[in-house]
Amino acid sequence: MAVAAFNDQTLSRKAMQAELLDAETELRLAYAWRDQRDERALHRLITAYMRLAISMAAKFRRYGAPMNDLIQEASLGLMKAADKFDPDRGVRFSTYAVWWIKASIQDYVMRNWSMVRTGSTSSQKSLFFNLRRVQARLEREAAASGAPIDRQKMREMIAAEVGVPLHDVEMMEGRLSGSDYSLNATQSAEDEGREWIEALEDDGMQAAEKVENSHDIDTLRHWLLNALSQLNERERFIVKERKLRDDPRTLESLGDELGLSKERVRQLEAAAFGKMRKMLETESREVMNFF
Repeated sequence: MAVAAFNDQTLSRKAMQAELLDAETELRLAYAWRDQRDERALHRLITAYMRLAISMAAKFRRYGAPMNDLIQEASLGLMKAADKFDPDRGVRFSTYAVWWIKASIQDYVMRNWSMVRTGSTSSQKSLFFNLRRVQARLEREAAASGAPIDRQKMREMIAAEVGVPLHDVEMMEGRLSGSDYSLNATQSAEDEGREWIEALEDDGMQAAEKVENSHDIDTLRHWLLNALSQLNERERFIVKERKLRDDPRTLESLGDELGLSKERVRQLEAAAFGKMRKMLETESREVMNFF
């Protein structure tokens, strides 16, 4: 769409050469897009304010994101602003677009700051972009007054300044203090150093658990076979068809095959389960709820 024209190396130059819209022209273009979905009007509106998007994107370069990506996100924010702008409210488009551009860039920066999601609540976003600035100012003020502040007191002051809970400050401080590292990196400089991934706990079933689980399954299978042996041939057939098949049969289909009513098959099934339950209860109470 309109932003496609800026996806090349001449983006900044084209943006700086774009026209400056007066309030009347801006309003006319906004109405043309809102009421008539005139894409030429949209393109002209976005082109005129692309320099604003680029300028705002440049302010976030310190977070390590590629400038091209920041500009692209700024462009998306600009397009969202154009799509949602209501010219009847009497606000200049640039004033309205600033919020959308900034929000789009901030979301991108936070998504790509770390493989571990930093968070997207309002308090987390406010901390992410203001913690270092507020901390630096508080440290300057403390140094000027000759009253040093310990780390815990600093966190409390930052929380009060930004208006967020203390635990959010502690969490964000930890996340901003380091970078992501590969789990295949060695823990020491030695040639045979163990990789960090080897220190992770295995979530899978351990050997002892596998043995216990296999033993329990074998025991349960033995109990069930014994319980089935207490049934007559017709009862065993009903139980196997109803409970031991991957695709259990219906009472009606069994009734048709055995020449019985559906209700009679249900009664035989209930009686068979009753016999098996009594047998199982004598073996272990742990399988009382199996049926």
